[in-house]
Order: sequence, then C-alpha cells, then structure tokens
Amino acid sequence: MYPHERSLVEKYADAPFAIVGVNSDSDMRKVREICKKKDLSWPSFFDGGGTDGPISTKWGVRGWPTVYVLDHEGVIRSTNGRGDALDKVLEELIPVAIAAQE
Repeated sequence: MYPHERSLVEKYADAPFAIVGVNSDSDMRKVREICKKKDLSWPSFFDGGGTDGPISTKWGVRGWPTVYVLDHEGVIRSTNGRGDALDKVLEELIPVAIAAQE
C-alpha cells in the first residue's frame, strides 16, 4: 500500500490530510529499515508485534492492513477502505474539511 499512500500524501499536500501508520512487526530495527527503504514521509508507530500491542488492542485491529479514515472532527468515517474505495472516501471528506477551515 505504500505507493498508493505516497500518492495520497502528494495529492493532498495542501489539504487537511495526514497518514499515520502503525507497524506490527516484532523487530523495531526491521520497521526502521522498511520505513527508510520505502521512504515513508509520515509517522509510523511501532506496536510491538501482532495485534496484541497497545495501539492495536485499543483500536480493535484484528489483522493488517487495517485502514481507518477519520474526518476533521476525529470521527471514524470508514474502515478497511483501500484503493479506489479509499480514494472515494477521501474525495468526499477532504472538501468538507477544507470548508470547515474557512
């Protein structure tokens, strides 16, 4: 999903939009290497492996990748959207967030 996520970061660079990653690999060094190798420009938190880490547990994550889309008020508007489905949700929510800033 990294190439698609990177394209979203570029597309919405001037919009109220952010990606925050949570990584479940068991080896933090591996996580750092992947983030560097894939040139990830967004924060990616280490959750200690599996779906029993504190972040995964709090958010009810049962598998990877899991995608939550939150609106400008912090309300979850979509879960598990990927590809075109994710694009559609963002195309609907970004203009609302921009209007809320004005």
